[in-house]
Amino acid sequence: MVLRILGRFAALTVLLIVAALPARAAAPLVDVAWVVENLGKPGIVLIDIRGQKEFERVHVPGSVFTDYGRDGWREKQGAAPGKFPADPRQLAAVIGALGIDNDTHVVIMPIGADAGDVGVATRIFWTFKVLGHDEVSILDGGIIAYAAERKNGVPVNPLTSGPMEATPKTFKVDLRSEMLVTIEDVEAAAAGNGVTLVDARTPDEFTGAKRSPGTIHGARLLPEYTLVEPKTGKFLPLDQLKAKFDAAGVETSGNQIDFCNTGHRASLLWFAANELLGDKGARLYDGSITEWAGQGKPTEPGKID
Repeated sequence: MVLRILGRFAALTVLLIVAALPARAAAPLVDVAWVVENLGKPGIVLIDIRGQKEFERVHVPGSVFTDYGRDGWREKQGAAPGKFPADPRQLAAVIGALGIDNDTHVVIMPIGADAGDVGVATRIFWTFKVLGHDEVSILDGGIIAYAAERKNGVPVNPLTSGPMEATPKTFKVDLRSEMLVTIEDVEAAAAGNGVTLVDARTPDEFTGAKRSPGTIHGARLLPEYTLVEPKTGKFLPLDQLKAKFDAAGVETSGNQIDFCNTGHRASLLWFAANELLGDKGARLYDGSITEWAGQGKPTEPGKID
């Protein structure tokens, strides 16, 4: 009897400890099998970020559509065309209209063709994080990977068509202002405060050879397209990602600021560093070169080792 009581007490203690632990954030990447297994489950919303016509023609059942360029995920502020919204309440309303609240696990589904469309997913992912929402993932390989599994030429995984339908919910912002990089932060990094500046653009943009003002003093070059497979947009394995950062001279255990032209491509670099390689000192400068140069800050031709 005493042993039975002690056993129940021990079990209750374990339950209380587990309940007291902080909730774990969602995995940054999920695969097609995970999406198929979780189709239709409550508390999960799949966001399709292709064009609206493509979405209505064919999409994953239960998914909803958002327009990256028109729904307020980024806004023009001065010289910078792609900043995080100065007042995110309107974006919060857009998110709520997609059927997302603060308990929802959001899965962002890019096309899955190349780094360009994956960058849309990583920028939206970053935006959710700034808004204080950790339950967010990206479908690795995107819609193409989901629809690629076929039997006798017919897609194996469920697909449907037509407009989206979502039950609106309330999404509340818990702003992480510390994730927003300022020009002053970049100035300090360029002056040598120990924060590594990482340019996610092409070598020609970095050196100024192709209609570019060049880069920011002290920046290292790590093109974002080198971090994913060229024809699928799938992220490279972790050891290969780490090797890319090492080759560029970028530590993955220190502070870094990632930038590009408008904060789109660099979000992929930030995602790889912060979310996949665990460098929580990595931050994204959403103003990037357009804001930096637009405000008269100095640029120079980047030097490639």
